[in-house]
Amino acid sequence: MSEFERQQAKMASGKGFIAALDQSGGSTPKALKLYGITEGSWQDEEEMMDLVHAMRTRIITSPVFNGERILAAILFEATMRREIEGRPSADYLWNVKQVVPIIKVDKGLAEEANGVQLMKPMPDLDDLLAEAKRHGFFGTKMRSVIKQAEPEGITAVVAQQFEFGRRILDAGLVPIIEPEVDIHCPDKARAEDLLKAAILEQLDDLDADQEVMLKLTPPEQDNLYAACVTHPRVLRVVLLSGGYAREEANARLARQKGVVASFSRALTEGLSVDQSDAEFDATLDAAIESIYQASLT
Repeated sequence: MSEFERQQAKMASGKGFIAALDQSGGSTPKALKLYGITEGSWQDEEEMMDLVHAMRTRIITSPVFNGERILAAILFEATMRREIEGRPSADYLWNVKQVVPIIKVDKGLAEEANGVQLMKPMPDLDDLLAEAKRHGFFGTKMRSVIKQAEPEGITAVVAQQFEFGRRILDAGLVPIIEPEVDIHCPDKARAEDLLKAAILEQLDDLDADQEVMLKLTPPEQDNLYAACVTHPRVLRVVLLSGGYAREEANARLARQKGVVASFSRALTEGLSVDQSDAEFDATLDAAIESIYQASLT
């Protein structure tokens, strides 16, 4: 069995969840502030990214962070090019921790139109995919946002996600399709019904040997995405925390059969740069265990 096949098998049927550690330049200041590092503590973006890499490194190298409860970790592009304990980040994740490496490839969100935010253009996508493949990444992640139950906008979001998804599959990586429904969407349940229909239509158009992962907002109707969970073109369905606090995100996740978490802020909630290693590891261990348990349903 090849390394890719071992990673694929873990993603398909392993117990655990995905740790989303892919804060980009836009979301990093907020992540650092929650960690106890205030804006103004860095001189430029490079120094800011060094600080967030130190935060991610502390999480990943913690003895409680490993493949027993964590399936995969999503990394930012800059993290791919940095090292963890003297090893390339993806190599450290997989070969030391047995955690599947995934890379965020989108360049952020465009302005809202038709009730949604599409992804910005990705002119360097093919080069990034080739680099990620060389580094040993298994898959990718890219995010759009749905803010209104607008059929035209939702169709456009899903079409764009799968258009890029096909290019990612052609490059030998497995894409995470992430059309997030904003938890403040006025008619969230209606938006989710439209989203499910659009996703299933695109899934049915994939080739028989193609598989994607789906990253979705916890739905208003429990098990709304059951048909996606069992679809032959879907490797795994995961749920984001979407701005819900960890307790609420876990409760919503636990009601969905066959799905696991892909949490970012809900995972790092309570972690602080000022904590001792023992305090940090205990806080992280409690977070990992709660999300792991919610992912077992």
